[in-house]
Amino acid sequence: MNKLKIGVLREDKNPPDKRVPLTPLICSQLLKKYPGLEIYIQPSKIRCYADEEYLHFGLNLKEDLSDCDVLMGVKEVPLDNLISGKKYFFFSHTIKKQPHNKKLMEALIEKKIQMIDYETLTDKNNNRIIGFGRYAGIVGAYNGILGYGRKYDLFQIKPANLCRDRAEMEEELKRVKLPNIKIALTGGGRVANGAIETLSALRIRKVTPEEYLMSSFREPVYCQLNPRDYVERIDDHNFDLHDFFNHPEHFKSNFLPYTKETDLYISAHFWDPRSPKMFAIEDMKASDFHISVIADITCDINGSVPTTLRSSTIAQPFYGFNPKTEKEDVPFNKDTVCIMAVDNLPCELPRDASDDYGKDLMERVLPSIIENDTDTIIARASICINGKLTSGFEYLSDYAYN
Repeated sequence: MNKLKIGVLREDKNPPDKRVPLTPLICSQLLKKYPGLEIYIQPSKIRCYADEEYLHFGLNLKEDLSDCDVLMGVKEVPLDNLISGKKYFFFSHTIKKQPHNKKLMEALIEKKIQMIDYETLTDKNNNRIIGFGRYAGIVGAYNGILGYGRKYDLFQIKPANLCRDRAEMEEELKRVKLPNIKIALTGGGRVANGAIETLSALRIRKVTPEEYLMSSFREPVYCQLNPRDYVERIDDHNFDLHDFFNHPEHFKSNFLPYTKETDLYISAHFWDPRSPKMFAIEDMKASDFHISVIADITCDINGSVPTTLRSSTIAQPFYGFNPKTEKEDVPFNKDTVCIMAVDNLPCELPRDASDDYGKDLMERVLPSIIENDTDTIIARASICINGKLTSGFEYLSDYAYN
C-alpha cells in the first residue's frame, strides 16, 4: 500500500463527546496489519481513552493534523477547525437537511472537503454497515429498568454513565429484582438487539406476542414486536413488510392492545415520519392504559411515541408526561408516565461503545480506505467532494449551496 496518514480528531463540539472512532488497541492492530499506515492522535483531556493509553501502545500524539490524508472523529467538526481539501469521517447530521448544520454543509462544499458520514456507509443493498446502535440499545434498556426501579422504589442501581464500563454496569444489574411486569420492545435491528442483550443479562424470559396479550405470568417477561405486530393496512388489515416500508402512510397502528398489558415500553424501532404513531395522547387517558415507564431509545421528537416532547440528558435522563394536562411533569409521580429519551445513549459507556465501533471500522470500512475501494463503499458514502455534491446526494442542493 502507499503511505497513508490517518488523524484521530479531538472532539471539540460543545458539549464534547467522550467517544473515539479508533481506540489505542485498534490503532496498534492497524499499524501491524498495514506497514505503510501512520496514525496520529490529537491530544484530548476529555476522551474516554487517555492520551497516555495511546502513548502506551506506541501511538504518536500530534496537535496539528494538517498533513494527514484522512481525518476521523465522532461528532461534527467546528467550522473553524475544518481543513480544506481533506477527507473527513464523522457524523455530520446533514443528510436530512438538518437546519442547525446548514452552515456546516456549506463549509464542506466551500472547503472542497470529501465528507464521508458514518450514516451513509452502506453495502450494495443499501444496508448500513456501521453504527453505535447496539450500545444505544444496551444502555437504553438499562435506563428503562433504572427508571422503573426508581418510579416504584424497588431498587437503586448506579446510572450507566457512572459505571467504568459495561462489565460494571452488568454487575449493577445483579442487584435488580423485578416483579412480574411485562415489557414490550419494538424493533428488530441493532438497537433492539442491544436492548435484548440487557434484558437477557437480567434473565427476563421472552414470550410471543400472543402469550403476552393473553396470559399472566409469575415472573417478568418481554415480547419483541415487529411491524406486523403493531401496524395494519387501513383498508384491508393485511400486512406486507415491503409495502409498509414503501408506503407507511397506508397503515394504522395496532399497538393499542399492548398498551393495556405493558408496564415498561422500550421503543427501539426505526420510524418514518409518514408512519402512524404507536398510540395517541387520548389513548393514555383511558383507565386501562397500563404503561408507566417509556424508554424511547430512538428519541424522535413528536415521533412514533407522542410522549417524547424533548430529548433528555445523560445527567437528567428522565422526565414525566402527564396525560391529563398533556404536558411535561415530574418523572416519578403516580399520575405521570416516566419518559427516558436520551439522544446520545452510547456516550454513557464510551469505552465499550468506542471499542465496538472501532472493530467495525477496522473490519468493514478501513480496508476500503487503506487498500482500495473495490466495493465502492467510500464512493457511495461520500456526500461531497471537490466542492460538489455527489450524484447520490444532489437532493441536498438547496441546502448545501448558498
